Amino acid sequence: MYNLVTVLGHTAGGKTRFAACLASQAGGEIISADSRQVYRRMDLGTGKDYADYLVEGIAIPVHLLDLLEPGYEYNVYEYQKDFLEIFSHVSKRGNMPVLCGGSGLYLEAVLRGYSLIRVPVNPSLRAELETQSMEELAGMLSSFRRLHNTTDTGSRKRLVRAIEIESYYRDNPKLDEDYPHIDPLILGIRFDRESRRERISRRLHARLMEGMVEEVKALLDDGLSPEKLIYYGLEYKYITEYITGRYSLEEMTGKLETAIHRFAKRQMTWFRRMERSGMKIHWLEGSISLKENLETAMSLLRNPTAPGSS
Repeated sequence: MYNLVTVLGHTAGGKTRFAACLASQAGGEIISADSRQVYRRMDLGTGKDYADYLVEGIAIPVHLLDLLEPGYEYNVYEYQKDFLEIFSHVSKRGNMPVLCGGSGLYLEAVLRGYSLIRVPVNPSLRAELETQSMEELAGMLSSFRRLHNTTDTGSRKRLVRAIEIESYYRDNPKLDEDYPHIDPLILGIRFDRESRRERISRRLHARLMEGMVEEVKALLDDGLSPEKLIYYGLEYKYITEYITGRYSLEEMTGKLETAIHRFAKRQMTWFRRMERSGMKIHWLEGSISLKENLETAMSLLRNPTAPGSS
């Protein structure tokens, strides 16, 4: 029996509206899985479509939005801890948690149950690993029962941290007993490449018209440094650079549009990797009507043992 529904997909794919409508039908509450929507007053740039949470006049409960002031550097460790707390509360109320977002690392931290928040730095192990080559470190990591993250082989720092995490798991096997059992139904919303690009471009220009530049100006006027805003990437990076004179409006818009297209492509690459590592994602085509996709999702949710549902 599923105890979590996950709705994932590329940016501008309609995840939020779909998740809200699904939560309405399934008696659920939404838990955001977006690394930037945790910040207050960062609304247009992060794509907080508050109206999407209103279904037939009823506001669907949503968690992990607007938690922090801009400038704070929230991370996956904190996210996992916050998610588990909300997941427990929603489940105890007898409602279905609906995880919704496109931040692949946050999604995997929850769905795979990485105990990242429990793993301390191990100075002696790090000193020992300093003498090892990249190839030796990669071989050491692959010798563990499971890989923490296949992207960890890309840098020495990540390799060392991954080995540190897996070593801690090995030496503290009871840690996993504290992590709740999660049996997720994972749904993905996707569009073909051309439709995805068109949706991204249309949404970007709409948000610029709605005041996204003014949103960034207000954050700067409130005392947030350009460096802090650039840290949040994409919209905040390029618009800040436009405001500070690096780009013209036309240059900024073009560069930002290209960057968002590339980001969406990376999201889909991440989700395909999740599938290759064993996660079952039920893909719903965005070109199909919302009603039909909801019917498919509810059928999967009600019949977890039906053909094609596992």
